[in-house]
Amino acid sequence: MTQHVGGTVIPTGFDVPVEPLRRAAHYTGEPGSIAEARAFAAQFLDQLRTEWCATVDKRSEDEVLLVVSELVTNADRHSNGPYILELEGTDAAVTVLVYDSSAALPRRFPRDPERIGMHGLEIVHALTRQLAVERVPVGKRVCATLEFAG
Repeated sequence: MTQHVGGTVIPTGFDVPVEPLRRAAHYTGEPGSIAEARAFAAQFLDQLRTEWCATVDKRSEDEVLLVVSELVTNADRHSNGPYILELEGTDAAVTVLVYDSSAALPRRFPRDPERIGMHGLEIVHALTRQLAVERVPVGKRVCATLEFAG
């Protein structure tokens, strides 16, 4: 932050970024893509700590990585083509966006501890403040926002 006094610029502390940090990566669905997406997200969180002075504790980091894993796994399994992972963050929250080529919207099934599989969206919903799915011209976009513990 800067203060102007009599035409002189005086630094008064850290300059806080105005725009959220945004990064995106493209994946083809080849073996290892999900692990690459998790590594990309971990690197993004490190950058958020540095550039936004975000306090991202271990639990919040694990939750972000789990949401990335679940959403990218769904895109990998259910689309017939490449997918994009986009991350947007500030010192308070991270939004995970996944675009894929399938127009079929994911379904969140009722809670059933005896069901094997199909718990991904249930997990994402439990961890996020906001979850939205919408069709886009290329297929669909899943958007999940997680807040950091304060």
